[in-house]
Amino acid sequence: MRIKKGFELRNVCGEHVIVAHGLENVDFSKIISLNDTAAYLWNALLERDFTEEGMADILTEGYEVDAETALSDSRNMAAQWKEIGLIE
Repeated sequence: MRIKKGFELRNVCGEHVIVAHGLENVDFSKIISLNDTAAYLWNALLERDFTEEGMADILTEGYEVDAETALSDSRNMAAQWKEIGLIE
């Protein structure tokens, strides 16, 4: 998987928000907001290919979380990001 080009994480009024660049990525019906952990993952995954297992490794390295929970959370996050079109 890879984060699609045209999306950028910005801090807007203290919130982590995904901003789309280019008309093909614009959907004004939703605002994509990330919590601190999702933003941490996003920044760690920029410009590289990754797997759900790799996402879990990043979480276990950066947070006090067991591998099983990290993998479950990574699978959920990847599914959400795929559904809204942030990754390919």
